[in-house]
Order: sequence, then C-alpha cells, then structure tokens
Amino acid sequence: MTEIKEKVISDEMKELYLDYSMSVIIGRALPDVKDGLKPVHRRILFSMNNLGLYHNKPFVKSARIVGETLGKFHPHGDVAVYDSLVRLAQDFSLRYPLIGGHGNFGSIDGFAAAAQRYTEARLSKISEEMLKDIDKETVEFVNNFDGSLQEPTVLPSMIPNLLINGSSGIAVGMATNMPPHNLHEVCDAVISVIDNPEIDYLEIMKFIKGPDFPTGGIICGTVGIRQALKNGRGKVIVRGKSHTEKNKIIITEIPYMVNKARLIEDIAELVKDKKIEGITNLRDESDRDGMRIVIELRNGVNEGVLLNQLYKHTALQSTFGIINLALVDGQPRVLSVKELLVEFIKHRKNIIIKRTEFDLKKAREKVHLLEGILVALNNLDSIIKSIKESKDAKIAKQVLIDKYKLSELQAQAILDIKLQKLTSLEQDNIRTEHKSLLESIKEYDEILHSEERIKKILKEEMNYLKMNYSDNRRTEIQEVDLELDTEDLIEEETVAITLTNSGYIKRIPLETYKAQNRGGKGIKATTMKEEDFVESLFVTQTHDYLLFFTNFGKIYWLKAFNIPESGRYAKGVAIVNLLKLEKDECLRTVIPIDKFDSEKYLLFVTRKGIVKKTSLSEYDNPRHGGIIAINLREGDDLVDVLISNGKQEILIATRDGRAVRFNEEDVSIVGRNSIGVRGINVKNSEVVDMVVCSEPNILTVTENGYGKRSPVEDYRLINRGGSGVINLKITEKNGKVVGIKCVGDEGDVMLITKQGLLVRTPINQISVISRNTQGVRVIRLNEGDSLINLAKVVSDEESVE
Repeated sequence: MTEIKEKVISDEMKELYLDYSMSVIIGRALPDVKDGLKPVHRRILFSMNNLGLYHNKPFVKSARIVGETLGKFHPHGDVAVYDSLVRLAQDFSLRYPLIGGHGNFGSIDGFAAAAQRYTEARLSKISEEMLKDIDKETVEFVNNFDGSLQEPTVLPSMIPNLLINGSSGIAVGMATNMPPHNLHEVCDAVISVIDNPEIDYLEIMKFIKGPDFPTGGIICGTVGIRQALKNGRGKVIVRGKSHTEKNKIIITEIPYMVNKARLIEDIAELVKDKKIEGITNLRDESDRDGMRIVIELRNGVNEGVLLNQLYKHTALQSTFGIINLALVDGQPRVLSVKELLVEFIKHRKNIIIKRTEFDLKKAREKVHLLEGILVALNNLDSIIKSIKESKDAKIAKQVLIDKYKLSELQAQAILDIKLQKLTSLEQDNIRTEHKSLLESIKEYDEILHSEERIKKILKEEMNYLKMNYSDNRRTEIQEVDLELDTEDLIEEETVAITLTNSGYIKRIPLETYKAQNRGGKGIKATTMKEEDFVESLFVTQTHDYLLFFTNFGKIYWLKAFNIPESGRYAKGVAIVNLLKLEKDECLRTVIPIDKFDSEKYLLFVTRKGIVKKTSLSEYDNPRHGGIIAINLREGDDLVDVLISNGKQEILIATRDGRAVRFNEEDVSIVGRNSIGVRGINVKNSEVVDMVVCSEPNILTVTENGYGKRSPVEDYRLINRGGSGVINLKITEKNGKVVGIKCVGDEGDVMLITKQGLLVRTPINQISVISRNTQGVRVIRLNEGDSLINLAKVVSDEESVE
C-alpha cells in the first residue's frame, strides 16, 4: 500500500518548480561553455555523425535525421528537432553553419523551411572538427532517455563554437544572448590567452574587434563591446549597411535577426502614415547575388536625414543585448569573453590529454602484440614446430606462454597471424611499425608530462582552423554615437517662431510671410483668442538652440525643431507644454544660438535698469526645470537679454523716451548667479529694450504705430548708470515707446500689433531723423489696435519674394 505523506502545498510547488527550472536550464535552454551547444543541437550532430553524414558524403532526407535523433536521443517532438536542425543550416542565423542543407531551409524574409520530407542535410566540414576524436574516450558518455544507448554530455569541439556562432535561449528566470564572432579573431584571442594568462579585456579587444554577424551590418561605437568583453553583458547598436545612388537609398545589409520582409512593410506603413515623407517608391531587388532594398526618393529630399529617420523608426537600426550566460560544469554563469576563452582552453587541454592517453594506451597495446609477434619471427621454426606438435589451439597457446614467456594476448596474436605476414617484406613492415610505435609512445609520454607541449598542440589547432575556415569580417565597427540625436532626423531649414502674450508658440516656414511696402495692412501671423496677442517673432534654423529667458530671471532651452510646426492661422502649442514653468512665470526673451561659445556673452537688462554680463558657456546645460540666469532684486524682473562679443557699445531705452549709450566693457563679467550693476537710471519710468550698437541707426517705434531711425552718433557715449538723452519725443499722437532696434539701410522690419497683425516693411522706407522728434507712421492701425513690439529685423538674404 502506497504511503501517504502530508506536505504544505506551497513547499511542494516550490520543489517541483525548482526541479522544472533546473531541467529547462540544463536540459534545454542554455548552451554548454565547452562546445557551445544545447542538448538538442548536440544530439542532432551526434546522430548525423553516427549515420556517417559527412560533408563529402551524399545528402540524406532531413526526416531520416530527425527520426534518428528523436528515436534514440531526444524524445521532445519532431518539430522541435527539425526547427533546430534548420537553424544549424541557415547561413543568416549562424556565422559558421554546422549543417549543410539542400532544399528550402527558410529565408531572411521569415519564410519557414520546407517540410522535413522535402529537405536534405549532411554535416558541414567545420562541424566535423567538433566531432573529431569523439571515439577516443575524450568526453563523458551517459545513458540516453531509455538507457538503451549512450550519448555524449559534450562534444570534443576543436572550434570555439560558442564564441564564433553565439547562442540564444530563454530559461526560467534567466536568458542567454551571445553574439557570433569572427573565427580568425577568436583563434588569435585563444592563442593570446595561452601565451599570456594575465591578459586583460582591452588587450583581448586588439584581437576580437567585436561581434561579427552573419548578415553583416554596422556596429555603432565600441562602448557596448567593451562592456561585454569585460563583464559579459552589454548592448551594441547595429545598423543596416546602405549607400546612395541618384535619388535612391540602396540597403545591402540589415541587422542580425531582422526580418527583411517585415522591415520593408514597416517602411511602407511609415510612408502611408506620413511619419516619413519623401519616399516615392520602395521595392525589394534581392537575388542570389545578395540583398538589395531600393528606396526611391523625391527630388530635393536629403538622403542622410531620411536614412536617419529610418534608423529611428524601423529595425534598420536595432539593439543587440549581449548576455554571455552559459553552463559551466552544469552551473549557469555570466562570463566575460576572457572567461569564455579560458573555459574553452581548459576544455581543449582536457580533450588533448584524454586523446593522448587513449592513443598511448592503444599504442602500448599494439606494441605489446607486436613484441610477441617479433618473438615469433625470431623463433619462427621452433614456434611452428611447437604449434604443430600441440594437440589443439588451447594447448598450443599455453605452450607459447610457458616456453617463450608471452602473455595470453601475445600468444593468441601469434596463433592468429596469417602466413603472408611471414614474408621478409611483411616482417620488415612489422619491425618498422614496432619502431614507429615506440617513438609515438615516447611522444605521447612527453605530451602528457609537459604543459608547454599541450599548449603548443592547442595553438597548432587554432592555426589549423584559421588556415582552413577563417574569412573576412562581415560586420563593420564604426566610431559613431550610440544614441541617434533627434536633430539627425530633421532637415535644417530657416523657420519663423512666433510667441503670443498668453504663451502659445509655433514654428512656421519663413516663406509663409511676404514683404510689404510701408503703410501696408499686413497679413495674419496667427489666430488667437481676443485677449491674446503676438508678443515676439524671430527667424532661426531648425537645428539651433532656443534660449528661453523668463521674468523670474531663469533660463530654459530647446532645439528649434522641438517647437511644433503649425499653419499660418494656427495658434500653436502652449509653451507650458514644452517648458516646466513655475506659477506666474512668463517668457521675456527667446534667443536662437547655434552653439554655446565661451567667447560670447549674455547681456541682461532688468526693468529697473540693472545690467549683467556673463559668458554664454555658463548656460550650456540647463536642467528640465530651468536654471537661474540672473539673480533679481525684490520687485524687479527681467526685460531683455542680448548676445555680444563683450566689446560692443550698448544702448538701453526707457518707455518715456530716454536712452543711454555706453561701452559694454564698463560692465564686468560676472558669474551666473550674480545680480549685476546699474545700466540706466530709470527714474519714474522703466526699461523697454536694449540693443548692441552694431549698425548706424537706432530704430524706435511707439504704441500708436509711429517710428523713426536716428543715427547712433546722435547718442553721446557716456558711462553706464546715467539718465541718458532724449531718444524720441513722446506726444499723445505717437504714444510711448514699445521697442528699439539697431539697424542699417538693408533688410526688413517686422512689426506686430495687439490684434495679431504683422507688417514686414523695408527698413529703408522708414525716415532717418533726429532724436528729438516724434517720428513718422510705419504701420496703419485698426481702431482700438496698438503696436506692441518691434519683433525682428530680417536681412535681405532671409527675405522672401
């Protein structure tokens, strides 16, 4: 009667799951570090070896091989066995295929192999090197699943298969993903480790450049390679290889394990969804000569930008996560490349020793027999007489043992000798063979007692592999950024950025705006709520930085392409969706720059007339939440920020029509957190704007649409901090000053009103008159409208016809 035991179900489940986990880890999912094979692959190769399916023999049906493997060694289903056999034969899956296939073994497009009854297979030449010496007691054999046969626990494997072919598998709670490498490089690395056991991963990298995928491609950078070499874990970015022809991108290689057909489908979907624009045709021209995906482009499309978009949005750029997890003496371990090499060397040393011991044992047995035969040859007549006088073979054997001091094996060998061996030629051959065997025994003994001889043999094996199986690298390694910058996906172009008072910003191509004559009614710059109005507009390049300065004296930055592009009548996106502004914080100035140049400076001015000069390079790394650009006194806020070279003349204007011109060198360079010094005495007014005096005239505009140009020389150069001189005569007719710019005679000026109208007027149509005047009309305003800003001066080169 079966004994019933009580157990806590949770404990029982833990034990059962642990048993299952170990079975999956050891028996299915992970490769052995010695031969780089999982059990199913090892059993397939062993079965083919037993069938004699060598590379120079005829192919046989795959179904025959599957049946042999399934029936004798691997009872887990014919589909599992056949799928594994197929992968061993695919030249796009294995860097060095272990099986030669005949028929349809699948494709890189993801098509499955034909049924096993249609395909044929045999061992490839290189896989025979893995099975060599398996019959010389070099590896341990264990019972198969039913105990009727013996199978190897590991193959002798002269080739470092785990490194050259890699492996992938998911066990329970762990996974392996080992990339393939180049055979020549790995063999050189094996030799280097033999010669210098203390070698480090950086020296190994001189030999093993990195993964070498069967599908080629380009590895971007070496950071992930170094990590994998050192720690056994890392990530490499792999891109497809391509070149450009006239209005075409030709893809000739794709990343490892990427489905070509699916890649083409993904590109077509992106074109259909208009996520990628500029592709007019897409076709697959791949054939027996190689891969060729043709992407035809519209005229004027930048091939580099579009290719970067493909890298970003498709598997044309893929990440290969390296996990060098393998079984070491039945235990799963993550190994560095050096540890993998060391384990392979240990395995091969063990194989060489066992093979030599086997050869030594066989040689000694053979010598023992030959020595008996030589005794017979030296006493031939006497032995023949003794045999003839014996009653039977048993007595004859005993006579030989007793009379000539032979062993039972020697006596039997003499009795079994053929008469043809007694010829003088055959006797010479026997003596030569005996002498040769004695030399071999001496050689074997020397090998077994010399570590250096074993190392020499191992190095000779590696050189043999290089000579017979090595080839050139297929995967290139290029020193490029691992991360693809977003700007690589954006074509550089000139754009206009508009920003409204209530914080809506948008990007629009500059050609949207057209130049008008002085006094024109303007075009609509944006659509807004009634209480909103356009506050500023400027021209920049899509790849430039935008520096956002707020009334709190803080700075934020974005790339211009991060501003969403909108139509002319769209209001844009709220700036709070792009910048992490605080409560009551609003923008004062937005400055486009192409780089953070240490020889350029930011010049700040506050509403109370404080100025501060700081190197631009101090603002090159703002945080997402912004950083302090200028420390403000209580009750003050930031009005404007300029960029200068540190030696310019500066002019600051107030709302009540005063201005001060001084030398920028009067303002000391201070750190980012400083407060600054007095630039102008504002009295009962406030600062409206600040400019660098880089052109001959100062353009001033007022809220009622009046403006004028006055020569810079009319503003006498004084020390900073003064009350200044009259800039423009303020009357009820023209209103207070809203902005100033330093201009010449060329280019256009853009003016924006409270109702959102924009006028782009040539500068040379605005009169040059003295400081103490009220100016002329520069924009005709609708009833209730007013001019709120002098937004931007655009050069002739940027003008749009």
